Amino acid sequence: VESNRIRDDFNAPTIAKGVKVSAPLAEQYKEERRKSGLIFSGIFNSTSGINRLNQFIAAENITKDLNPEYGSIQKLHTRDTDIITFCEDKVLKVLAQKDALFNADGNANVTSNAAVLGQAIPFVGEFGISKNPESFASYGYRMYFADKARGMVMRLSRNGLESISAKGMQSYFYDKLNLSNRIIGTFDVRKGNYNLTLVEEYPETGGISSAIDTISYKEEAQGWPSRKSYIPESGLSLNSIYYTFKNGELYSHDNETRNTFYGSSAEKSSVKLILNSNPSEI
Repeated sequence: VESNRIRDDFNAPTIAKGVKVSAPLAEQYKEERRKSGLIFSGIFNSTSGINRLNQFIAAENITKDLNPEYGSIQKLHTRDTDIITFCEDKVLKVLAQKDALFNADGNANVTSNAAVLGQAIPFVGEFGISKNPESFASYGYRMYFADKARGMVMRLSRNGLESISAKGMQSYFYDKLNLSNRIIGTFDVRKGNYNLTLVEEYPETGGISSAIDTISYKEEAQGWPSRKSYIPESGLSLNSIYYTFKNGELYSHDNETRNTFYGSSAEKSSVKLILNSNPSEI
């Protein structure tokens, strides 16, 4: 038994729970999933010992709702002081603590704003990340991702959205992206490759049914110069070393023996040259 009196003294003032406010609700109280909205918590500063990550004060304008026609938000990525928001059917830039005022000529002037999340500015192009946020990879100012719904692989840079699948691989991605259940994107900093792994997976069987391909896009070549024999589960670059994961294990590709990945050897590398033995005939 715990006493509710101050100092547990006889006839001392009691500690009460105070007045409780009760109000009826017109709708049933239940959890709500806001697929096209953002909410910003309080700040976290380890130096001064401030941790307000559990504070969500709606009176401070910390919410931001996007157009639900763009689909659900699949991926958030910070670039400079903005938040790049990848929806299913659109890519937007959400300004942080600032707004953009547009003049009559279309030029924008950035002004300060008390709200944490400011104006949402869409990038030109009806492209999104579909429901494959795992295809996202970034390096520097460039971001790469796959849009399965439109059969495209996209790059977002200072020039805006651009289809890199159209550089000699348009028909390939139209066919293969439609068959892929998982689209894994990684970036190899050392070689400058955006590696895209296409996997046909059946979750109900608990395993991979068919690994389609791993192909690489290189900025210097402005195309897709190579295919890989390994099928990773995920990957990243750290301190100029490219790592991938397989069966929960971490592998460094700088220490791999040629044609040997994840402890097993693949076929020998080869180059097949296509020659026309009869140049006069088509």
